[in-house]
Amino acid sequence: MELLGSEAKSASEVLSNLSSEKKNSALTRIAKILEKDKEAILKANHLDLSKAKSNAVEEALIDRLELTRLRINSMIGGLLTVADLPDPIGSLTELKPTPSGIKISQMRVPLGVVGIIYESRPNVTADAAALCLKSGNACILRGGSEAFKTNTAIANSLKKGLLEEGLPEASIQLVETTDREAVKVLLSMNKWVDIIIPRGGKGLVKLISDEAKVPVIKHLDGICHVYLDEECDVEKAISIAVNAKTYRYGICGAMETLLVNKVIAGKILPVIAKAFEEKEIELRGCERTLEFLNISKAVEEDWVTEYLAPILSIKIVDDLNSAIDHINKFGSAHTDSIVTENIGKARVFMRNVDSSSVMHNVPTCWADGFEYGLGAEVGISTDKFHARGPVGLEGLTSLKYLVEGNAELRGN
Repeated sequence: MELLGSEAKSASEVLSNLSSEKKNSALTRIAKILEKDKEAILKANHLDLSKAKSNAVEEALIDRLELTRLRINSMIGGLLTVADLPDPIGSLTELKPTPSGIKISQMRVPLGVVGIIYESRPNVTADAAALCLKSGNACILRGGSEAFKTNTAIANSLKKGLLEEGLPEASIQLVETTDREAVKVLLSMNKWVDIIIPRGGKGLVKLISDEAKVPVIKHLDGICHVYLDEECDVEKAISIAVNAKTYRYGICGAMETLLVNKVIAGKILPVIAKAFEEKEIELRGCERTLEFLNISKAVEEDWVTEYLAPILSIKIVDDLNSAIDHINKFGSAHTDSIVTENIGKARVFMRNVDSSSVMHNVPTCWADGFEYGLGAEVGISTDKFHARGPVGLEGLTSLKYLVEGNAELRGN
């Protein structure tokens, strides 16, 4: 692990000075190699999937683990999109004069070495590597043991691209062991690693936050809400709620709690329940919801649970403020949406809900770096510092001050 760290630090010094053209060329080459290696990656993924299924891994994790040709194509598209994005490195803010005569600006620079610890999703291997490379950072990737063969196959393709472009092989490194002690060592490597980004379940993120000696950008669980206001368009409301839950159960942007205004509860709940039943979603409701639906009673734990499964909790609320209060109390500051035709209410909701993404008349599953125009993401930060929301290129950079003058001297 120490060797990985020292080599990554050396590679980061090379990457920080690369031209945009060179970085884009490397990303384009890696994309072509992934296309050539697609069958080998799918074969490795099949082995991981077989092992996971034999170990009775949860269905949501199977969904996150599985790669298809379409998902690999999406990975490749992400690399090419990142290559097309403006390079943030070296960009300058406006040069501002001061009363003393000196002039101040800021330059965007790489963070250095980024350690990324993630579970299940092998696409993170390519997405994270692409963003780190474009932002001039070296990265050390530690995927979950359940995706070890898939991650290794993808990392081999990444290495081929680096070598063919004449870039340091240590620019992108995968921790080639499933030993959990490697994670503990990585968390203590503040001599080599500048930041850690965990991407996984609450247990993983808590462990890393508690034990890391390196700054952490946290990606906590996605307890996402959709609030149906009494002034919503019913047809929109039903389609948005169903899509927010059923697009994919295993993503952090999936809706886990549906909030319904009491004024429309009797009208909309039977219709929406039927739509969810057709999708085989298990519904759990508050006491007021049970007056309209014959479903299981929700308990306090349901409001703070990220199901990642075909389960949905429903709560009837008195008004907009009640919905906001519930979200800020029980949510995970990830993504929340309001469905309403009242623009004023939408603005109040978007201003007062304290989450990294707040939406109006769209399902929460849109919370995604690619969809936000970032090319890809290394995670969705529920922190407020150093980055918030989907972490793309700018989230992997910092700023330094540039000061220019002409022999101005500072007096007493």
